[in-house]
Amino acid sequence: MGLDYYAVLELDRGATADDIKKAYRTLALKYHPLKCKEPWGPKRFHQLAEAYDVLSDPMKKGIYDKFGEEGLKGGIPLEYASDNPWSVGYVFHNNPERVFREFFGGDNPFAEFFAEDGSEALLPFGGPRGRGALRRDPPIVRDLYVSLEDLFHGCTKKIKISRRVMNEDGQTSTIRDKILTIDVQPGWQRGTRVTFEKEGDQGPNIIPADITFVVQEKLHPRFKRIENNLLYVASISLAKALTGCTLDVWTLDGRLLNIPINDIVDPKYYKKVPGEGMPLAQDPQRKGDLYIYFDILFPKRLSPEVKKLLRSVLQP
Repeated sequence: MGLDYYAVLELDRGATADDIKKAYRTLALKYHPLKCKEPWGPKRFHQLAEAYDVLSDPMKKGIYDKFGEEGLKGGIPLEYASDNPWSVGYVFHNNPERVFREFFGGDNPFAEFFAEDGSEALLPFGGPRGRGALRRDPPIVRDLYVSLEDLFHGCTKKIKISRRVMNEDGQTSTIRDKILTIDVQPGWQRGTRVTFEKEGDQGPNIIPADITFVVQEKLHPRFKRIENNLLYVASISLAKALTGCTLDVWTLDGRLLNIPINDIVDPKYYKKVPGEGMPLAQDPQRKGDLYIYFDILFPKRLSPEVKKLLRSVLQP
């Protein structure tokens, strides 16, 4: 379950821009790692930064309010894409100190921990941070939302991250952007992990964190995926369920399948179409199957004459 950004800032959804600023100011000061020593404090501080990063930006907030976290992080539905530039997912830069510093600016209540240019001053051994032993930052894990079409064909995703990079003086650091490229292979499934080693923030005596993206499937308007198979629900009338019909189904690669249904369709009936599912990741030339289930549409009313005729036909 994703974050409720309003709940993180202890706000309701009618909060104004001023409400959001006031909430972040109060909570960020309360839970900053230099003030809050609880073991869960850094995670809380990180959540506050991500929530403020989204809700303080009108475009991000608008997408989040309308489409929720899935629309924000996975990209808005295709039917809205032409009217809105938000075509790729949101990824938090994973630097809560950057949000904190940009918010407070020159009024930073912890200014003694930052250099004059706004970059973080990396204090020497024995300073407040207590650095002295080599340590590895914990891995950073983020979801990567991918459409079924892209998982069918394969695609390339480019993701911009912002990370802390050491300056030449070896004492201060700067935030710089970098593009990470992911070649999505046909047949990848939900849960597939792609790791970029040591692409996290740099620092003295720190082994940068690995950044891992975990594939998540976007909801599809026609199909549901179960492993390598696709499920499709067709709505047909009761007359067609009893007498047969031909279904037209558009595939993920743009072909139109004409599938004859000659059996009587009862509520438990399904039609299996071999080889029309998702590619197998280990052998994309092979594919799973397509399973068609049926939503039988019953008539709202029948005339007495039709009822009589049906009784004469259907009664044993």
